[in-house]
Order: sequence, then C-alpha cells, then structure tokens
Amino acid sequence: MDADNKLILSTPNTDLEQEYQAYIAEFAASGEPAIFYRLPDEDFAAFVAQLEREERGEGLPDWAVPQQTFWAVRDGRIVGILKLRHRLTPALENYGGHIGYAVRPSARGRGYACRMLALALEHARALGLRRVLLTCNPDNHASARVIEKNGGVRDTDGIHPDTGLPHARYWITL
Repeated sequence: MDADNKLILSTPNTDLEQEYQAYIAEFAASGEPAIFYRLPDEDFAAFVAQLEREERGEGLPDWAVPQQTFWAVRDGRIVGILKLRHRLTPALENYGGHIGYAVRPSARGRGYACRMLALALEHARALGLRRVLLTCNPDNHASARVIEKNGGVRDTDGIHPDTGLPHARYWITL
C-alpha cells in the first residue's frame, strides 16, 4: 500500500496545472465519465479562481452549495480529487452527499481513497459538521469498503436522479 503520510489534500493552485492536465487526460483516456473533474477553460488561473469562489459560495447556481475542492497529491503527482460540500440540499441528501472523490486509474488499489477520505473527515470536523453523508453505486464494492473503513454505516438506499436506480447511502459520525 502506497498511501501514507506523504499524501496531502492540497487546495487547487496554478503550480499544479500540468499535473492536473495529466490527471484529466488519464481519466479521459480511460473512457470514464467526467464526474469528478472538470476541464478548465483556456485560462487555468480563472479555473482555480472559480473553485475558490465555489468554496466561498459565490456565484453558485440555485441547486449548488459551497464546496471545497481538494487535489490529493503525493510526491507532486495528483492521485485523486475530492469535493467536500459544506451542507446538503434535499437532492444532495438523496444522491451525492457531503463528500465525493475519485482516484486516477493508474493510482487505484494503493489505499489513496481511504486516506483521502480520512483527511477529508478532518476538514469536515473543522467546518463543524457532526456527520457526513457519502453515496456510491451498490456495485462499487471498493468505494463501499473505503467508506466503511472510515466509519461509514449504510443507511437506506437513495434513487439516482438520472437513472432511477438505487445507490447506497452511508453516514459517518464525526
């Protein structure tokens, strides 16, 4: 297992532009949906500034809530991306939850997701959250294990708003 104390959650910054581009290129090449990353506009600094505004809750659509974006970095390489939402809407309580994360395909199976979530829970505590909700596909056994290793207890299933299929909902008490 590679995940150790060398993994940090970094706030997005322009110093990691090339690494972020490599991260999203790897996801795109794998054919996975672009759920946990966004392609920046041509101006990477503007993209980073937008992520900072999202954290402050500025200029959000009506359905959105303030959220922090973290890049999980080890030895200068982005191995994952994590989003921490500061609160839930009824829609997020059904699907999405407080925390979403993804690990780049070439870095999977090394314990990064588990460490990323543990670090995110520290940030959630600092926000004053007493418990957090995470959701995943019921067939995503790896994600379910990550959540359970971090104290997640499965609750009732929610319904995916696009597919109508159930998804697993987990609460972690902080």
